[in-house]
Amino acid sequence: MPAIINRNAGNQGTGMNRFDQQHVLVIGATTGIGLATAHRLQQEGAHVILTGQSPERLQQAAAELGEATALPLDVASAASREAFVTALRARTDRLDAVIYNAGIAAFGPFEGFDEAAFDHQMAVNFKGAFFTVQALLPLLGEGSSLVFNTSINNQVGMPHSTVYAASKAALRSLSRTLAGELLPQGIRVNAVSPGPVETPIYQKLGLPPEQLQAMAGQVMGNVPLGRFGQPDEIAAALAFAASKDASFMVGEELVVDGGWTGL
Repeated sequence: MPAIINRNAGNQGTGMNRFDQQHVLVIGATTGIGLATAHRLQQEGAHVILTGQSPERLQQAAAELGEATALPLDVASAASREAFVTALRARTDRLDAVIYNAGIAAFGPFEGFDEAAFDHQMAVNFKGAFFTVQALLPLLGEGSSLVFNTSINNQVGMPHSTVYAASKAALRSLSRTLAGELLPQGIRVNAVSPGPVETPIYQKLGLPPEQLQAMAGQVMGNVPLGRFGQPDEIAAALAFAASKDASFMVGEELVVDGGWTGL
């Protein structure tokens, strides 16, 4: 299921410049939803700072964006997080918005997961988010915004998604508790929960093509719109949640899933 990304579809005719002169950090921005979000923000006037674990993909994404700051970051590594924050603070003393999009997905039967696989997925999807955002707090101030990209898997009981769903449920919980804790500082926190989206993450599941096709068919049966979402459609929701257009939205979970959980 390759990504199909129309860079201009989500911003056609809007005439918006919601992020003019703003510094916006997208954590996990080298492919799929993260890269589409970086493009969307840049189109709306932001100076985009993007991160990625793979130096090659990070370089490719930076070249595609043009005027952007690209910094390596492995959110699961304390040393990498420390080096990243040091490099970031050398380039800016403020962040107007942070979108946490880093994540991995490993699906399989409950009885087949070992502790190493469990720990790695939790380290990226939840622990990495917790400590990365903690380190970034000094750069966030009055009027800034923090958005976590979670997943509808935190709501639905999809077989073979136990660890992934738990990590996303933890991230959803973090977004709600931080929303209350950081509100006195003028920092808005929200979450966006996508349904099935055509991104390269499916190629990273380690499943043979026939199993991927069967999985896609099963998932499609749960989506009333009858299709997978596109990265630009999630990018539009993330940009909205991070923008002043969502100034009265705090602690919310914006679900973008083609009707899966709502109908």
